[in-house]
Amino acid sequence: MDWKLFSVTFGTIFLAEMGDKTQLATIALTGESRKLVTVFLGAASALVITSLMGVLAGGIISRYVPEVIVQKVAALFFIVTGVLFLFGKA
Repeated sequence: MDWKLFSVTFGTIFLAEMGDKTQLATIALTGESRKLVTVFLGAASALVITSLMGVLAGGIISRYVPEVIVQKVAALFFIVTGVLFLFGKA
């Protein structure tokens, strides 16, 4: 296993998920239901499945699209998203 890649992936996803809508929804569901284990298992399962979907999509895309193009499209997406947020359109 590539522990450096593991650590970078973990740190990136961990920081990205802190305080986002998913975490807030999980807090709300736990507070409302008071069923910590059930909410944890549901949230964890959803995150694992969406991560699996991302890994599979990335594996397929990387076979057909050069990495430099993927990076440029991702950068453009983040710039457009940032501009939309800046002007209150997102």
